[in-house]
Amino acid sequence: MLHKTRGIVFKTTDYSESSVIVQIFTEKFGLQSYLINGVKKPKAKISSNMLQPLHLLDMVVYHKSTGNVQRIAELKNSLVLQSIPYDVIKSCLAIFLNEILYKAVRQQTADENLFDFIFNAVEWLDHQTTAITNFHLFFLVRLTRYLGFYPDTYLMNDADYFDMKNGVFMKYKPDSVLYLSPPHTQNFNKLLTGSFENLIIIKFTNDERRYLLNKLLEYYALHIEGFGYIKSHEILEEILS
Repeated sequence: MLHKTRGIVFKTTDYSESSVIVQIFTEKFGLQSYLINGVKKPKAKISSNMLQPLHLLDMVVYHKSTGNVQRIAELKNSLVLQSIPYDVIKSCLAIFLNEILYKAVRQQTADENLFDFIFNAVEWLDHQTTAITNFHLFFLVRLTRYLGFYPDTYLMNDADYFDMKNGVFMKYKPDSVLYLSPPHTQNFNKLLTGSFENLIIIKFTNDERRYLLNKLLEYYALHIEGFGYIKSHEILEEILS
């Protein structure tokens, strides 16, 4: 049976001389693997350029609930990315966020709220001309809302510390060594209360941004089993500094 769905490319793996398996986070079925034949041929119906990380797609797919690998009947760009593939900073941001998403998003069932968040964030980044140096930090914070470990903000305005293990703000230093302390707690608050529209007014030094990124990656590793090490953040830090 054929189904229409939007999709976001997560990872492409060579399958044969001319074919690939693409992991795509779909609006209708969650994360799915699709076998695409002949994609590397000169006159391929589906171009490999359409299968780059975080590209946004409109798809017509065959779907079997018992299948590990699905098939695609039709595929086209939902919108053609105008700047992400060609802007050094944006492309590094996309590679980094793609690595995060590939490790963090594993559900093979529909999650339309999560899908809309990622889709709209990629579209926003592609259109944005300023205020992108903190985009990845804000994205990581907001993503936790959909992954199930968004911080408890009850004491946020009165706290000096953020306990990363338990995801709560505290007035006193936690017993664990896994926490944020001033001024990083307050910087973290700015991200929690921010929005894409007001990112331009959030100002961090390079050292503050680097520290927050490393702590956010620790936070993810604490709350996602098997999250592991992120390789691309070191290149991203170099580009943004």
